[in-house]
Amino acid sequence: MPARLRRYLPILDWGRRYDRDAFSNDMIAAVIVTIMLIPQSLAYALLAGLPPEAGIYASIAPIILYAIFGTSRALAVGPVAVVSLLTASAVGQVAVQGTAGYAVAALTLALLSGLFLMALGVFRLGFLANFLSHPVIAGFITASGILIATSQLKHILGVSAGGHTLPEMLMSLLEHIGETNWITVVIGLAATGFLFWVRKGLKPLLRSMGLGPKMADVATKAGPVAAVVVTTLAAWGLGLDGHGVKIVGEVPQSLPPFTLPGLSPELLRQLLVPAIVISIIGFVESVSVAQTLAAKKRQKIDPDQELIGLGAANLGAAFTGGFPVTGGFSRSVVNFDAGAETPAAGAYTAVGLAIAAVALTPLVHYLPKATLAATIIVAVLSLVDFSILKKTWAYNRADFLAVAATILLTLLVGVEAGVGAGVGLSILLHLYKTSKPHVAEVGLVPGTEHFRNILRHDVETHPDVVMLRVDESLYFANARFLEDLLQARVSEGTAVRNVVLMCSAVNDVDFSALESLETINTRLCDMGVGLHLAEVKGPVMDKLRTTHLLEHLNGEIFLSQYQAWRKLTGPQDRVAAQ
Repeated sequence: MPARLRRYLPILDWGRRYDRDAFSNDMIAAVIVTIMLIPQSLAYALLAGLPPEAGIYASIAPIILYAIFGTSRALAVGPVAVVSLLTASAVGQVAVQGTAGYAVAALTLALLSGLFLMALGVFRLGFLANFLSHPVIAGFITASGILIATSQLKHILGVSAGGHTLPEMLMSLLEHIGETNWITVVIGLAATGFLFWVRKGLKPLLRSMGLGPKMADVATKAGPVAAVVVTTLAAWGLGLDGHGVKIVGEVPQSLPPFTLPGLSPELLRQLLVPAIVISIIGFVESVSVAQTLAAKKRQKIDPDQELIGLGAANLGAAFTGGFPVTGGFSRSVVNFDAGAETPAAGAYTAVGLAIAAVALTPLVHYLPKATLAATIIVAVLSLVDFSILKKTWAYNRADFLAVAATILLTLLVGVEAGVGAGVGLSILLHLYKTSKPHVAEVGLVPGTEHFRNILRHDVETHPDVVMLRVDESLYFANARFLEDLLQARVSEGTAVRNVVLMCSAVNDVDFSALESLETINTRLCDMGVGLHLAEVKGPVMDKLRTTHLLEHLNGEIFLSQYQAWRKLTGPQDRVAAQ
């Protein structure tokens, strides 16, 4: 079978080794994940501002398509909290929630996201996601968790409130606090408290009662289902909807329908940037989870093929009544812990959800929205991690600035502004740091062939020779800095006759830096000072050989710094550095 075909269709690779044991493990994992996914899907649809069935629809076709095109054996694809929040934020700017236009805009957002991810995968551009540094992602997810939890307080209180930023949400809640429905509050707080307890206390309790670890784990994962069942029965039996408790209501009893996204130029223009943001955030979150889980079983994933898999999943959501999806952390971990062997576990989960869509949706008619809000709050508060601020403050103040700006702007201005500021700050800070690279003057460690910073070690130097180690690749942002530094060092009044640039840390020299090296060479030549290069890496030397720099270099190129030292100094002239 052609390797290229197997690359784009990983199912052809793992599928031919599929056996009965893998089927058994995948089926068990699928049952557990399906139980967990039903309330989650409904809740994330609520978070995205869509009808509850959209959450189930977004968890069927996308999972199957990812199983065909994805490379992770354990990643579970579907609606996730952060992407649902981004969807609500983006679609809410172009359509009114509850209208047909809102649903169509969500489909269009999934379409654009899918096309963008597919394009990145086909052209192998996954590296673009690296512009989102880990601290920025951590800050954004923390802020998003706060926004998501705050946005669900209206369902816990049973009031009508809105807003996209933290101040807007809090002000809206205060304005409507007088409308609080206390029955809803009791349901919401009870469900929230129960779900928090399930996460921490249920499994130890079940184990102490003699239940096996596997069954205790399954029961713990099914905790949200228990909350759904109990509160639904209470709402139905006590007629709580007649007392102002908002319920899910009628959910269509059908398989995902065939849907068409909106293709008007204006709609596409308005949703293009949000789709790109959603795609990159979703991809970074997904690939991080996939790589972590793959490493535990010494497997590997292909990030570029993951882009294609996630792109296909989003296209599937766009044409089956869903909204943007990605790989979820919690359900993927559950899938992995439950023993999923292949992506087929996801396909079996999709079958289970399809059965639920056809047969079980009438059972959630009386499900209180407060219960779904509690499910979301408990899920997202685990994402909030303010320790990233303390860690970055202690380690790198520039990263702290990027994290703090991301959190504050996400909370105060909006999710897109937060991501944009985080990415922009990360790039600017990188440019700033690399524009002033660390350049150390080095000397010989006595009795060795090693060279170290003269300010940190007792080393040998020579008054006629300046040896500088450049600890950064040379490019447009730092080329002038090196020019000025060398000019200042050679002009200090000492009788410098040779300058050696130790290039062991230089991985690239761009055209601007090349011109700076030529300028440095010319200036030093006019001053009667030789310019030498040492320990130049092969790829860098290959590029330099295509230029005129080496032809006009007024010095030599040395294989090692020690060779330069031996050639340019005499033993009788060496003096110890002070």
